[in-house]
Amino acid sequence: MKFINFLKNKNREYKIGIVEEFILMTSACVLCLILGFSLSHKNSNKEEVVYDENLITFIDNYNYIINNYYKDVDKKQLVDDAIAGMMKTLDDPYSVYMSEEQTKNINIALNGEYKGLGLMISKDKDGNIIVASVFKNSAADKAGILEGDIIKKVNDTDIKDMEPSDFSNYVMKSTDNEFKMIIIREGEEKEITVTKSNVEIDSVSSKVIEENNHKIGYIYISMFAANTVEQFSKKLSALEKDEIDSLIIDVREDSGGYLTTVDLILKKFMTKKEVIYQLKKDKSVTKEFGKAKENKKYKIILLGNENSASASELLIAGIRENYDNSIFIGKKTYGKGTAQEMVSLDTNNKYKITTKKWLTPKGNWINDTEGIVPDIEVDTEIISFGNTEYDDAQLKRAIEELAK
Repeated sequence: MKFINFLKNKNREYKIGIVEEFILMTSACVLCLILGFSLSHKNSNKEEVVYDENLITFIDNYNYIINNYYKDVDKKQLVDDAIAGMMKTLDDPYSVYMSEEQTKNINIALNGEYKGLGLMISKDKDGNIIVASVFKNSAADKAGILEGDIIKKVNDTDIKDMEPSDFSNYVMKSTDNEFKMIIIREGEEKEITVTKSNVEIDSVSSKVIEENNHKIGYIYISMFAANTVEQFSKKLSALEKDEIDSLIIDVREDSGGYLTTVDLILKKFMTKKEVIYQLKKDKSVTKEFGKAKENKKYKIILLGNENSASASELLIAGIRENYDNSIFIGKKTYGKGTAQEMVSLDTNNKYKITTKKWLTPKGNWINDTEGIVPDIEVDTEIISFGNTEYDDAQLKRAIEELAK
């Protein structure tokens, strides 16, 4: 399954993208679909303080409500809700207010690690909580929990008919470190004890594909999380030591993540002479350059589809517009070219507001219906799920191009 850089101002983060999350997890593992990525620490311009007479109306009514409402008023929540209303007024799908729970779930996915059990869960048609997958080397993996296990009880609590999100919150918020689980496997009940531990979410996978006397490296990035750069670097280094003669970078279904992550990945491919992306606010444009000593010699194919967004699109554009020896195969990408600033409130809730555009190296804006059009369009997008491998025409086409 395809799953912020802080400024000196501790209440601010910068992020590009839209957030559309859903929970399929045990403990704190949240599978978030996040179309976006964060802006770098360089965007630390001092903000202009604006005095507006409309604020007088707001303050007058705020004071009137506080002093005249017949019940006690939570002042922080009142301001939070006012800000939530402001976000709706902007009529921008990327400027949104987020609750503390939403913020926490998003941070778990973007940080790439959490303290928990290491399970991803779903619900079957009979209302059972079922293990969809187990993270490698996690507490659940070491305890012997397997994909497909039905979780019947946790610490003597019957969880049948619980929603996955309720179960996840139950485990996450529990002060217990050990969880005694009754699971059903192939019709038999088993008791397994799992202890919470730090779980690293793998966002990068790789392999070597040998075809027609060619050694092709393949890297899949599911999310541009905080730990993705380290994972990507290790995978790429191992592939290059294995003397690959070409590389496939797959960002299908990858909806984004941190800008700092994709920034550092791109800088491994481009030198100081090449622009890897641009940021635009009003008439001001900032260009970011690569840091590699030299460009890669091998051919690169990029795989993307309609759900490849923001950081994924920047990666595709960054390599495609700089490397003559690269091809983009798949479907036209999502089209997300604006940047949001994320702001923390006193209630631990946050909101994000669009503040900038991001541009490709050549200055193209791929927002909305634009997206990035592939050099070779291939429709089939059936990929692996769980332990089952399906036909993948897009990957096959990439291999054919590299194995000519």
